[in-house]
Amino acid sequence: MSRAAVAGPDGVLRCPWALSTADYVAYHDAEWGRPVHGDDALYERLSLEAFQSGLSWITILRRREGFRAAFADFRIAKVAAFTETDQERLLADTGIIRNRAKIEATLANARLLAEWAPGELDELIWSYAPGSRRAPRTLDDVPAVTAESTALSKALRKRGIRFVGPTTAYALMQACGLVDDHLADCAARGD
Repeated sequence: MSRAAVAGPDGVLRCPWALSTADYVAYHDAEWGRPVHGDDALYERLSLEAFQSGLSWITILRRREGFRAAFADFRIAKVAAFTETDQERLLADTGIIRNRAKIEATLANARLLAEWAPGELDELIWSYAPGSRRAPRTLDDVPAVTAESTALSKALRKRGIRFVGPTTAYALMQACGLVDDHLADCAARGD
């Protein structure tokens, strides 16, 4: 696979990872790297990134609607009210990843976030957005972890949020537009 931007079948230059499936093309072009705000929206991304840990992102992306159905569209207040019966339902739901530790973390995180002030998660996450930096030319220029993602991970864990290490925090930062890691020649780059 090329490490630089590649022209897809439509002739548009994209990050090479985006060209392997139509699902990736749509996600890359319309969502990845675009700013995401709002506690519920960020809770969804945080949860999905945690579920992705150890798996490929396409596995999560293809089950996203199943996750949304299973977790009440990731509305923090609703998920915070889930009971042990709901947890057992989730563990049996073939539309999601049935990992007990990840499910428990997602529920615990909702209960914790339900106690935060409105906008507090959004404010905390976005406070770790780095300043502008040079656009990556190839995938080799894209880090897996940064000082900011390490600091964000520590801040979230200090507040009790589970399943968010520095790599997961950086993936969250990329997905939610805190950083723009579209390659320099990629048509989706926000510059």
